[in-house]
Amino acid sequence: MTGAPVKVEREGHLTIITIDRPEARNALDAEAQRLMAAVMDDFSRDDEQWVAIVTATGDKAFCAGHDLRQQAETGDLFTPESGFGGLTARANLDKPVIAGVNGPAFGGGFEMVLAADIVVAADSAFFALPEPLVGLAALAGGIQRLPRLIGTIRANGILLTGRRVPALEALQLGLVNEIVPPGEVLAAARAWADRILACSPMSIRATKQAIRLSDGKDCLAAMREEWAWPAMVAMLESQDAQEGPLAFTQKRKPAWKGC
Repeated sequence: MTGAPVKVEREGHLTIITIDRPEARNALDAEAQRLMAAVMDDFSRDDEQWVAIVTATGDKAFCAGHDLRQQAETGDLFTPESGFGGLTARANLDKPVIAGVNGPAFGGGFEMVLAADIVVAADSAFFALPEPLVGLAALAGGIQRLPRLIGTIRANGILLTGRRVPALEALQLGLVNEIVPPGEVLAAARAWADRILACSPMSIRATKQAIRLSDGKDCLAAMREEWAWPAMVAMLESQDAQEGPLAFTQKRKPAWKGC
């Protein structure tokens, strides 16, 4: 996608998605939103793509949310059906998404981070949901996800003020898995991807689906039900479920098929 506001690279089973609008602090206009949604659709459907990294160009911002300049000029606040960046409302994606936060993430950018499974951030990054400061609200999942992740009282201190949360505080709050120097974000995200790719993709999808479907359920009830959930059934019936124990007994790395 040369010249497009979103770049895509595929390296084996890894998809790297880069928002490339540094002149707009990587804010998403309508074109970028549509492209992000299409890229995430492709990743979701492609059985050979097992993990995705979402990052951005430069060190000025990961994503500044909606392109407010476009909104002011055209009134266009377009968001795909699959959510901001094609991610925040994509409820049934059972493949892992890693956010490589190379700079500040605010508004929809922060909401994309909240929708990710693993988060690596530059130590210079910060996170904010400043929508109330411009007459809006965090409507791409921030209102729902942030309280569930860190508790209502602490979330209120962010949602109701628009204040900035530095990377170290985000790590302490459990919003970030790892913080690294700015130039090392993508390398760190790749390292997380490599750890995931060392596992069977069938197991990873079953685990992520079970986490999602267990949310809000009684623990014992979820443990009983999980045996019938689609990704769990697929895992138990897969070639990978045979390959893993065989590779262990033969003292070699498994050759995962993803089926």
